[in-house]
Amino acid sequence: MTAIYIFLILVGVFLVYAWMLYNGLVTQKMRVNEAWSQIDVQLKRRADLIPNLVETVKGYAKHEKEVFFEVTKARSALLSAQTPPEKAEANNQLSQTMKSLFAVAENYPQLRATENFKTFQEEYTDTEDKVAYSRQFYNNVVMDYNTTLRVFPSVFFAQAFGFKPAEFFGTDLTPEDRQAVKVKFS
Repeated sequence: MTAIYIFLILVGVFLVYAWMLYNGLVTQKMRVNEAWSQIDVQLKRRADLIPNLVETVKGYAKHEKEVFFEVTKARSALLSAQTPPEKAEANNQLSQTMKSLFAVAENYPQLRATENFKTFQEEYTDTEDKVAYSRQFYNNVVMDYNTTLRVFPSVFFAQAFGFKPAEFFGTDLTPEDRQAVKVKFS
């Protein structure tokens, strides 16, 4: 009779453990989804700022049509991307084209002096910071979630319940991007 009670207690403990583990995995998956939605919000905010920046620069740099076309194309790609890898690639492309837009703006001192351009540039910089923070937060949450999926004993429960690893939001850094920046004062 005591063997049955011990067995029932062990089964009960196992079920409570499985229940808590499942709820923990669901909670972590929801955190991944929430963190991803924050990246989406910031990317959308940045995409909404770009037409204002482009229009402001267009007024001063009418002959820079190729830059405007590339920025518009990259923005469209970002808005249509669905998965984290697609969004990461589109985000990297947009960042490169925005560097070109700001380089064009550097050639027009009167443009840099206008309040509209300053305001949009500040908002864009602020949004870039928020995108970077959101990406870091998302990747941290994904790391925690993916680690939980792979450690013992949760690896067995995660597979049994069909939990899949989440994808990181990466960047495509070139070897030049990875080099240390050299600063010279002449």
